[in-house]
Amino acid sequence: MGITISSLLESGNPTDLAVVDPNGSTIDYACLRNKVEILAHQLSDWGISKGDRVAIVLPNGLEMITLFLSVSSIATACPLNPAYTKEEFEFYLDDTGAKAIIVPEEGAEYAREACSGDILILSSSIDSNGNLNLFPHSQLFPKSEYELADSDDVALVLHTSGTTSRPKRVPLTHANLASSVQNISESYQLTSQDITLCVMPLFHVHGIVASLLTTLGTGGTVIIPDRFDALKFWEISTKYKVSWFTAVPSMHNALVNRAKRRSGDVEKNPALRFIRSCSSSLAPTLMNDLENLFQVPVLEAYGMTEAAHQMASNPLPPGIRKSGTVGKSTGVEIAIMNDQGVMLDVGEIGEIVIKGSNVVSGYESNPQANLDSYTIGWFRTGDQGFIDDLGYITLTGRIKELINRSGEKIAPREIDEVLMSHPSVEEAVAFAVPSDVHGEDVNAAVLLSEDISTAELRDFCRTRLAPFKIPRIIHVVSEIPKTASGKLQRRMVAEHFNQN
Repeated sequence: MGITISSLLESGNPTDLAVVDPNGSTIDYACLRNKVEILAHQLSDWGISKGDRVAIVLPNGLEMITLFLSVSSIATACPLNPAYTKEEFEFYLDDTGAKAIIVPEEGAEYAREACSGDILILSSSIDSNGNLNLFPHSQLFPKSEYELADSDDVALVLHTSGTTSRPKRVPLTHANLASSVQNISESYQLTSQDITLCVMPLFHVHGIVASLLTTLGTGGTVIIPDRFDALKFWEISTKYKVSWFTAVPSMHNALVNRAKRRSGDVEKNPALRFIRSCSSSLAPTLMNDLENLFQVPVLEAYGMTEAAHQMASNPLPPGIRKSGTVGKSTGVEIAIMNDQGVMLDVGEIGEIVIKGSNVVSGYESNPQANLDSYTIGWFRTGDQGFIDDLGYITLTGRIKELINRSGEKIAPREIDEVLMSHPSVEEAVAFAVPSDVHGEDVNAAVLLSEDISTAELRDFCRTRLAPFKIPRIIHVVSEIPKTASGKLQRRMVAEHFNQN
């Protein structure tokens, strides 16, 4: 049968805490396993079986965790962002072929309205005794035979962020997820004694795999507030003796800024042993600020949906963590390839390609994307970078985001990091604009923490960048759009300023 999400749950001691909701609910492993099995049988009685897609539209919490585990144990879970519009829900429900959808007892109107007549709508609620209940609101399907999923079955369907094209459907099997869980747990030497604070949303691979499944797969405890809150972070972290957490740089930045504004809110947590950062580039200045604030190592990692999250990470001490890199491969084959499919040597810049049991075998119903993304068994990540002589990987940018200025290929990420290194800049994103002279030119948008002129910022760039890389125009903005997982939306920023 192989390892499945259900078998990962067997890792925890029955009486050990599996999940804690800071609002008061807790559940041990024995009770969690029992609830997951009861709900899985209930879903089976209502016609949900292996291969069926079940959308889940719930906020982070014990409810979301239990239902995700129940659905994936017998069918395929398709968690969706509760903040989607009706049109977005219509797209994702249609694209996944959802047979059922789970929504909260109240709210989620757009998700309900987006359902066609043949989608089974189930509402979820927790009663005063802490029991989780599901209620059908449409015609049930004929009862299915109860059957647990196998390791080769699809446990989870997510979509790529679609920053350059229509979102692609990524079917992750139990084997993919179990492989990633093993890679992550070994990277950070996680045990049943570890307690994580899950601040990432559970409709994103980062939260599902790194925070949730890896912790449950090692018998640890997940602290699960309904959302990330920089105000409450310190109290929760200290109260529950959190030993590690993983987040995106925008969340780390919020914690640092909160500490700068109100140092009295900062509570030292002696149980904390490391911080992980993934899903977006971590500026070296922010990494230094985090380490000075928390007094623990900050480990930048490299992940993507198609790899069931993690591919590489900086190691724990006494291993060397190299600022500006995403560390070394963690149980995944990683190489650098040129446009012609030829492997490149140490230090040469090209496209990062990967192989491994955690890597998806292909996008669903998208033969062109599969043709473009796989070369002689290697998955082409779309990321540009190089590997040094110690095996550390440096990302230089997304290939499709490179700025072509008079034939010079410029990685906008390099410009982002220079701007972010200025103490007055909180966030920065560089992008291409059309140019009659150069084909494309460089612009940037910045969110400031202190007043400074754009002329001063351009002067700052002149001391750190070649002349052709200096942004011609720097726009000061009040907000830089991000994806739900915290990635800066370079494409949206470029479209906004190119239209105006």
